[in-house]
Amino acid sequence: MLGTSGLEVSALGLGCMGMSHHRSTKMEPDAAVALVRKAVDLGVTFFDTAQVYGPFTNEQVVGSALAPVRDQVVIATKFGEADASGQHVLSSRPELVRQTTEGSLARLGVETIDLLYQHRVDPLVPIEEVAGTVKDLIGQGKVRYFGLSEASAQTIRRAHAVQPVAAVQSEYSLWWRRPEEEVLPVCGELGIGFVPYSPLGRGFLTGAIDEQTTFDSTDNRITLPRFTVEARKANQALVVLLRAIAERKGATPAQVALAWLLAQRSWIIPIPGTTKLHRLEENLGAVDIELTGDDLAEIERGASEIHIVGERYPAEVERKTNH
Repeated sequence: MLGTSGLEVSALGLGCMGMSHHRSTKMEPDAAVALVRKAVDLGVTFFDTAQVYGPFTNEQVVGSALAPVRDQVVIATKFGEADASGQHVLSSRPELVRQTTEGSLARLGVETIDLLYQHRVDPLVPIEEVAGTVKDLIGQGKVRYFGLSEASAQTIRRAHAVQPVAAVQSEYSLWWRRPEEEVLPVCGELGIGFVPYSPLGRGFLTGAIDEQTTFDSTDNRITLPRFTVEARKANQALVVLLRAIAERKGATPAQVALAWLLAQRSWIIPIPGTTKLHRLEENLGAVDIELTGDDLAEIERGASEIHIVGERYPAEVERKTNH
């Protein structure tokens, strides 16, 4: 259950961004549709997309893939980082929210969006106004539930007072734990579900990335301080920790990283993304990994001794988060 909203989803969702946005390998639409449908076959009912992914192409792929099972799945998308033409713009002006939501409905091929997130907080539009706009869309039957992404605890409280927030989506993993400071406590207090994106550290925590790895020029990881050669070399210590636990469990580092997240709160629903079937199957296997109290304490001790090198975003991008 995503908090106390009444929204029920699979224990792990599927983040669909990388199929068409920000990664070295862009999938052909047919291949992406096939992967999403395979996820359904494997029990996934929670799918995450956004207007800006592509832009727009990701929503089309997700909508097409899920059309045959529409009544069995929960589709989440996001507004606030693209205008009606697909140009990147940070704006949650009410008229633009309404306009772009109509676009999302058409591209997804649905009558109602299950979960509509504000992708990033717009400092120029009061969050109460944004929440009120989504409340109107819910009243019109175009949206079921309201969500926020990368919002501060204060913003979550203000939005929730106008329209109950069902879910907050923010980056969270063993190498980015800032939500533990304020956001997770407020979600627990208000009965809001929490959806970690990049739960595998943009692939780093799988153990498949090291200082020798090269990225395509279109892959946004080349712009991230945490993915410099020096940072990747230093941060291998975290993968070593995960691998030690994994070997004992007959699991993989990725599965342990996801199992660790699942063990933090019952209402945390990670959404790892992938373009590969074997990775999808591997990720979903994390729900069967049981970490004992001793395992969790060992991870906590080990992680506390590791200094993660590099910020997660360049400074100008980080400034847009956690408003």
